[in-house]
Amino acid sequence: MVDHNKLVRDKIPDMIENSGRKAKYHILSEEEYLAALDEKLFEEVHEYQADKSLEEMADVLEVLYAICKARGYSIEELEGKRVEKLIHRGGFDKKVFLEFSEKER
Repeated sequence: MVDHNKLVRDKIPDMIENSGRKAKYHILSEEEYLAALDEKLFEEVHEYQADKSLEEMADVLEVLYAICKARGYSIEELEGKRVEKLIHRGGFDKKVFLEFSEKER
């Protein structure tokens, strides 16, 4: 038996059972789901940091989309906010690394 105790993609239990193994799972409450998504985001970012693959980037994005939806936002709203911040604060294309700044007066 392998303990997972984590949020998984919707088709994972079926994939496990279709391979001849048993899978025990349950459906989370909204509160549990939001907490599990936060944990999943950390997990996926950690996996990306270790691997740097496009597959892991896609997993991070999928979790962000799920968080967005679970918190009542659309993907379009997320993208709109991203573009708004890009316009007002810029992106990361110039590779700027801020070393320090003076305190506000």
